[in-house]
Amino acid sequence: MSEASGFVYEEIPYRLVRSPRRKRVGLVMARNGVEVRIPQRCAAVHGHRFLQDNVQWVRAQLLRSRERAAQVPEYVYRWGEHFPWLGCRLPLERAARPGEAGTGSESIRVYTRELQPDPARLQAALHKLYQREALALLAQKSEQQAARLGLQPAAVRVRRTRSKWGHCTLRGELQYNWLICLAPEPVVDYLVAHEVSHMRHHNHSRAFWQLVEQLCPDYQHLRRWLRENGHRLVL
Repeated sequence: MSEASGFVYEEIPYRLVRSPRRKRVGLVMARNGVEVRIPQRCAAVHGHRFLQDNVQWVRAQLLRSRERAAQVPEYVYRWGEHFPWLGCRLPLERAARPGEAGTGSESIRVYTRELQPDPARLQAALHKLYQREALALLAQKSEQQAARLGLQPAAVRVRRTRSKWGHCTLRGELQYNWLICLAPEPVVDYLVAHEVSHMRHHNHSRAFWQLVEQLCPDYQHLRRWLRENGHRLVL
């Protein structure tokens, strides 16, 4: 894609982005603002007119983005602050030894050498702990759900991704965004059922969703929860 200079219409900044693969003009609410995407040889005036014709839709989307941004929690990284794990907000405590670090039903325990680490160091230690705990939990759940289908994941990995909560490769390797473990556990179970079902159906066909329902009967409600609340899962 090639990007043109920025423009403004009724106080709405936007960009024209040309794409050789695009067949028609379209609007995209991108991470860095509003984009009007047009075919490579399309006259720029068509892109400007398209945004003007759809300015009310753009305003509604911008308002929704601001509302969602206001819902994202902010944390102070210090001992005693509460952080989410499987839908529960638990106090952060310092573990006396590295082997005592982990997530429990009453607290989250992180080990640091300093008694009072600076917030950035404590945040990094907390992220590392969450990744470790999430990998163990998601690997266990994936293996259990896959076994119900007579399958075995080739591998289970976690990473922090921007757009996807999970991914299944053609070789049966499962990857999850570890932030999913901030959600209530039934939502985690839905995501695992979703990705495990992709081990058999690499699509979103009717057969795929039937398999998801077999593994997670309440998947529609849980899928909706994730769609409506996923932006709140930050750490």
